[in-house]
Amino acid sequence: MKTNKKKIINDPVFGFINIRSELVFDLIEHPYFQRLRRIKQLGLSCMVYPGANHTRFEHALGAVHLMRSAIGILKLKGQEISEEEADAVTVAILLHDIGHGPFSHVLESTIVQGVPHERISLLLMEELNRQFDGKLDLAIQIFTDNYPRHFLHQLVSSQLDMDRLDYLSRDSFFSGVSEGVISSERIIKMLNVKNDELAIEYKGIYSVENFLIARRLMYWQVYLHKTVLSAEYLFINVLARARELALQEIDLFATPVFKAFLTYKITLDDFTFNRLIDGRPALDLFANLDDNDIIASIKEWQNHPDAILSYLSHCIINRRFYKIKISKKPIPEQKISLLKEKICAHFDVCDEFVHYFLIADTISNSAYNQSSSEKINVLFKNNKISDIADASDINLSAFSETVRKYFICYPKELDIK
Repeated sequence: MKTNKKKIINDPVFGFINIRSELVFDLIEHPYFQRLRRIKQLGLSCMVYPGANHTRFEHALGAVHLMRSAIGILKLKGQEISEEEADAVTVAILLHDIGHGPFSHVLESTIVQGVPHERISLLLMEELNRQFDGKLDLAIQIFTDNYPRHFLHQLVSSQLDMDRLDYLSRDSFFSGVSEGVISSERIIKMLNVKNDELAIEYKGIYSVENFLIARRLMYWQVYLHKTVLSAEYLFINVLARARELALQEIDLFATPVFKAFLTYKITLDDFTFNRLIDGRPALDLFANLDDNDIIASIKEWQNHPDAILSYLSHCIINRRFYKIKISKKPIPEQKISLLKEKICAHFDVCDEFVHYFLIADTISNSAYNQSSSEKINVLFKNNKISDIADASDINLSAFSETVRKYFICYPKELDIK
């Protein structure tokens, strides 16, 4: 019997999502994509916002829904977009996050150092293209901006793409942070194309202003929330300590696929040439790694004889995160030195291990990158275009300035004024 591949999915954010392409259906069914069900969209934000347990899987489907809506609107406005192009750009947005590692961005620089998720996404897309006999050729061209029609790439990756429109709506919905609510439907209805560049019609300028304000607020209130930061940096330190022990050949529990990433220094070349790691191709190994591998391992590490790993793991599993203080000015060196002394005395560790208990770093936020080549264009009635920062009634130049803050994290039992 032939499987019905034209499906309808009930999404809590956008309602019914139609899967119109058999290729899209087959890609959703593939194990590479099903893995995204086991990758949290917001990493450890659920430790602060209990409802934020949604995954990369739902996000990708939501982005597909918005992409099909955008394609429909552009075609109604006279843009000639073939069914082949429509399917290809839909595949590109479906797979844009397929290379994310466990807990999304949290462990991107720990599990595989120096390899951004976008690069792994492309490599997985190329592998899928081989498995699907070249059916993803056009999708990959659009994804990498090597297709003549640049506006299709902008729908996938720009400062007003379907990725951002979905994750702001979805993250706001599941976290319960109403400041992130945007009118994605209104923005899509105002989309147009001028000189092969995506543009927003002037009538939609207020919706875009709201989008930029919402994005700024969501970063400070959710993505860079101080407790989320504390949890994420603690998480990074747990993995760093486990990796250090693994490289010293000290025995510690880990699922087989996770142990390979702890034991070997896997590089971009390993992925590019799909080299064998522990007897398995590097891409296949990565495509079997998810949040469950990490959490199962950290639960066991609570009882590990290494005191540092055990302590850090206890903090993660039992939500005993470090105290965090954020400042607009650099943290005074005197305070850092005092904390180092207290850490050495309290945990009986030498200076070599202080960095596991004391984290000092910076965070930054810029809602709109005015210097980017992918600006948000506003299309006026006279058929001229202008940058949103120039067209807006409000001072959006402040949104393009990078706001930098400094923070310090340390165990709560060492609290100092």
